[in-house]
Amino acid sequence: MKSLLKTLALTTALTLPGLAMARPVTLTTALNNYGGDGAYLALYVTDASGAYVGSLWMAGGKSKYYKHLSDWHRATGGDTAQVNGITGASVGAGRKLKITLDLADALFDAGYKLHIDAAVEDMRDSPNEVAVPLTTDGAGVTTRGRRYVASFVYDM
Repeated sequence: MKSLLKTLALTTALTLPGLAMARPVTLTTALNNYGGDGAYLALYVTDASGAYVGSLWMAGGKSKYYKHLSDWHRATGGDTAQVNGITGASVGAGRKLKITLDLADALFDAGYKLHIDAAVEDMRDSPNEVAVPLTTDGAGVTTRGRRYVASFVYDM
C-alpha cells in the first residue's frame, strides 16, 4: 500500500503542473447610470462553435431573477451549481464589478468567447450584453456593452 501511495504522489507531482496551466485574469465590468435597481450579471464562456463551456461568475443573490439572464439560463437550465462564484449582491448603477479568477491558458487564442448577460428588475433584459474573444492581444482592450454595461475589460 505504501508503494502505491508513493507512486501516486510522484505521478501527481509530475502531472499537476501540466494541468495547472492557468493565469490570474482580472475582469472589470463598469455599469452605466441606467437609473434602476442593481443589475444581475452572469459571466460565462462559449467555445469557437458557440457552445456553452462554463460559467465564471454571477452577481446577484435572488435566484428568481436568474431566468432573466436568458442566454446563460438557456445554456445551463438555470443550474447555479455551474457557477464558480456567486456574490450575494447585484451591481448598482454606475458601480464596478472587479473580480480576479484563474483562467486556463487553453482558453486564450483558441476561439473561446467571454459573455456577459445582464438583467435589471422592472427593466429590459440584456442577453449577450458583452461578448469578447479571449485572446492575449485583447487583454486591456475596453469593450462597451449594449445596454447596462458602460465598459468591460480583462487584464492578465
